[in-house]
Amino acid sequence: MAKPEYSKDDIRQMAKDENVKFLRLMFTDLFGTIKNVEVPISQLGKLLDNKLMFDGSSIDGFVRIEESDMYLYPDLSTWMIFPWSTERGKIARVICEVYTTEGKPFTGDPRNNLIRVLDDMRKAGFTDFNIGPEPEFFLFKMDENGKLTTELNDKGSYFDMAPMDLGENCRREIVLTLEEMGFDVEAAHHEVAPGQHEIDFKYADALTAADNIQTFKLVVKTIARKYGLYATFMPKPLAGINGSGMHLNMSLFHDQGNAFYDKDGEMELSEDAYHFLGGLLKHARSFTAICNPIVNSYKRLVPGYEAPVYVAWSGSNRSPLIRVPNSRGLSTRLEVRSVDPAANPYLAIAAVLEAGLDGLRNKLAPREAIDRNIYRMDAEERQENHITNLPDTLHNALKDLAADDVMRNAMGDHLYQSFIEAKNLEYNSYRTQVSEWERDQYLELY
Repeated sequence: MAKPEYSKDDIRQMAKDENVKFLRLMFTDLFGTIKNVEVPISQLGKLLDNKLMFDGSSIDGFVRIEESDMYLYPDLSTWMIFPWSTERGKIARVICEVYTTEGKPFTGDPRNNLIRVLDDMRKAGFTDFNIGPEPEFFLFKMDENGKLTTELNDKGSYFDMAPMDLGENCRREIVLTLEEMGFDVEAAHHEVAPGQHEIDFKYADALTAADNIQTFKLVVKTIARKYGLYATFMPKPLAGINGSGMHLNMSLFHDQGNAFYDKDGEMELSEDAYHFLGGLLKHARSFTAICNPIVNSYKRLVPGYEAPVYVAWSGSNRSPLIRVPNSRGLSTRLEVRSVDPAANPYLAIAAVLEAGLDGLRNKLAPREAIDRNIYRMDAEERQENHITNLPDTLHNALKDLAADDVMRNAMGDHLYQSFIEAKNLEYNSYRTQVSEWERDQYLELY
């Protein structure tokens, strides 16, 4: 999905030619939730002049009520007209950056934060950080009243076809809609679990990739509703089946090309690739809170359901946290497999990039690759191979994050403080609840 370069006049002309009547000004809150201010097309001039204001105090993780006035600065390259329309005309969206009344980028805006970390990357001598995401999701049926049920839309499995995969038509329309919107969709298929699907789209620069993930989620949910289905990116909606991940494939570029590739290097990987990998491994436990940010995330990160549990890497098997896919040359990349789709993509990408940059700055060398199935190793074997576990609860992940200055810097002070406070509240609320499992196990026994 190439990033277009639109001028203000281009935007005005497209809005006129396509009969655009409403504008959705999109941005993302601390938790990765898409927010939007919808305004009539009559406000386009005000938007293009960076004069559209909104109340930031109503957005999670933003500002207090006495500091509420904020501005939305549009990124014109993100202008997009939705393929669906109303009887009163079309709707266009543009992704915005949040600015203060002093005209400065707001440090609590996750998109601004990613832009900051990308600037640090360029100062370190690199030009681009490309991300290829692999988001998974579940489709659940809705009842006759339009309420969400826990009944899956099919009983299919990995790569199944219709009639086993009853979500095929829905998934096909999602793909066609994405392509209408400019996405380069590379693959779409049923995943391992019943009701679970994956749609992979072409890599892009980090900022565009994060924008694409947010747009993708919006499209998936919108089209699913047309089919009487509810799409959820919750990591583990049901026990006993695989959860949903969002693997991040990443590659770093400089003026000479892919910084991870060296035809004469071991595994044809460069020193930069190994140092970046060393940084990812060093900070893996710490960035887990950012990349797996909700209580439910840790129901996915358990042995037996394909999600990574152990901090290790390999070029030949999928049980470790980080995999090096076989492609080389411009396609040389690292794949972090722990990330789930509940993550705020702007924060998750900033975190893995900052971890890798720390590895480059300090020339961190990774331990040897683990080319055996880690799930079949016992605790002693894992210890002998210096394999550690990812955090097993949000609480433990937050402790690791709090102890890591590099990962705190990846978020910046405003986002970090808001994130830690909110997530500790979330975990404390969770641990005061009594589950059905506990009643089944203990009520009669004790």
